[in-house]
Amino acid sequence: MSFAKISAAVVVAASAFASTAFATDITGAGATFPYPIYAKWADAYKKTTGNGMNYQSIGSGGGIKQITAKTVDFGASDMPMKAEDLQKNGLIQFPAIMGGVVPVYKLDGIKPGELKFTGALLADIYLGKVTKWNDPAIVKLNPGVKLPSDEIAVVHRSDGSGTTFLWTNYLSKASPAFKDAIGEGTSVKWPTGVGGKGNEGVASFVQKINGSIGYVEYAYAKQNKLAHGQVQNKGGKFVQPDDLTFKAAAAGADWKSVPGMGVVLTDQAGADSWPITGASFILVHQKQDKAESGREVLKFFEWSFKNGAKMADELDYVPMPDPVVKEIQAVWKGITDSNGKSLY
Repeated sequence: MSFAKISAAVVVAASAFASTAFATDITGAGATFPYPIYAKWADAYKKTTGNGMNYQSIGSGGGIKQITAKTVDFGASDMPMKAEDLQKNGLIQFPAIMGGVVPVYKLDGIKPGELKFTGALLADIYLGKVTKWNDPAIVKLNPGVKLPSDEIAVVHRSDGSGTTFLWTNYLSKASPAFKDAIGEGTSVKWPTGVGGKGNEGVASFVQKINGSIGYVEYAYAKQNKLAHGQVQNKGGKFVQPDDLTFKAAAAGADWKSVPGMGVVLTDQAGADSWPITGASFILVHQKQDKAESGREVLKFFEWSFKNGAKMADELDYVPMPDPVVKEIQAVWKGITDSNGKSLY
């Protein structure tokens, strides 16, 4: 090999080493709801930039705890934090992706998408008032469907969860009895059922138990081939979950109307709206102790907003519309280093 070729090889090797050595990997933790799309974005981002994003799918409650304690570069929650809590903890919040929570069930002989539910019926099942699959309330909504006399095995989340927040927020809107007895939150006291950790845990229980019903983010239902139900929306129409019904629910969202852009998208008006739609939010510290990591978090989400829409569509998430991305980027200008200089 000539000296020139050896020199060129050394330069290439040195460049590759430098690229690896100076790659900025970031860490995030929180909601399981957006995990499938964050993982897909992270993989594509790594291939494009060489920078990694390691995300722990531990539930919204865990994500809030970790970002508050500064043990990760960003947190993720499907329950938006209130303005006073953001201010108290020095955090900035923005929506990153939208999707839907769906009821899933396992009943031999009944097809995916065949069963119909109302919000009030789902509330009564989770209150323990409707306990058999052939209960008159279910039969009335599903004429012609051969429903067994099996007991309903209720599955819910055992961890602090934004998916549970969206589910209980919707059921509280649909049922005054549910609102009074259980209410809404990332973690509630369930009167019946078994708890699974994460969307993964709920999906696993529903797969194993015939006669079960649970609630998961739609991507988990698809990935695990779980049967989902139709739900009656605010307009009185029974709708199937998909990106079109999620987009219909998100269409009228006014992100400027709530501090921290914390819009809750459940039970939205519109003939085609899926009633249990929600956004997942990212939490970062307004003043960044590690400026390079803070800057990389913004770069990752900027890249994802610009390049990740097709990936989101493939998993039936709803990407943030361009006008909303502009609003988010305006929020980013308030994120600074320790000297008060904007990172964006």
